Amino acid sequence: MMKQKLLILLLLFPLVAIGQRKEKDTIRLYYLGGQSNMDGYGYNKDLPNSLNKAFENVWIFHGNPVPDENSSGGQGTWETLKPGHGVGFSSYENKNKLSKRFGIELSFAQKLQEYYPNEKMAFIKYSRGGSSIDSLAAGKFGSWEPDFNGKTGVNQYDHFLKTIRNAHEYGDINGDGIEDYLLPMGIIWMQGESDGDKTEEIASRYYIQLRRLMDLIRASLLSDDLPVVIGKISDSHNIDTGIVWPFGDLVQYAQEKYAKTDKNAAIVRSTRNYKYSDRWHYDSNGYIDLGKEFALAVYQLNQN
Repeated sequence: MMKQKLLILLLLFPLVAIGQRKEKDTIRLYYLGGQSNMDGYGYNKDLPNSLNKAFENVWIFHGNPVPDENSSGGQGTWETLKPGHGVGFSSYENKNKLSKRFGIELSFAQKLQEYYPNEKMAFIKYSRGGSSIDSLAAGKFGSWEPDFNGKTGVNQYDHFLKTIRNAHEYGDINGDGIEDYLLPMGIIWMQGESDGDKTEEIASRYYIQLRRLMDLIRASLLSDDLPVVIGKISDSHNIDTGIVWPFGDLVQYAQEKYAKTDKNAAIVRSTRNYKYSDRWHYDSNGYIDLGKEFALAVYQLNQN
């Protein structure tokens, strides 16, 4: 099943020439994925003027986030990056419906523009709040396990693949009349909470499942050594028992292990210092800082 999915993807994925042609417009491409803290629970009303705007030379394809088994997952269209790509965003029939929330994408773009002034950038975002990698932890939110069949065989990994395929169907994402070459620059992954609140057994499998999923995402972007930056999960302790994610320490260990053992991966640990808007999600300032930290980490990986 997994091999079939990859084969279908590669057949549908527009082939990119190894050598960049001069007539193509090179745009740096980043994938943003995970669960709710990648969705983003920051409030647009809290944004400073420097982020509350449309970003020139930055475009985003945000795949429609839905549960497993839903055929509308991954639908979307390219548009200039602006606030509204947080929780509550949706896309249907090539029309994006922006929300009143934001995630890491705004400050991520702003910081990258400091590192790559006057260059063009593209973000592909697909994340789903509450989703786990392990199928036994998915519940109603969804699983990223590529071989999880459920009722119809459609899961979060399938929605991700559809997002990637749909995003690459556009040959000219900025509409300037020049064919685009989307140059993969990195994978930004913020997820793991839902794998850390069920059982010790599920949390103990996280390293193996994370490593496999990141390798498959790299393959889907046709780059085996593509930089991966992991956001380390944290705990608000905003619960009577004191710990929101009972086995979160096992997931944290797995994330650290992945960053240490993968030659082109890094981990962002600033999450431990963030304040929360509720039991599970960072406040607006947290998402702003997290975007900056992700940008710094992926930039540094690309300098190696």
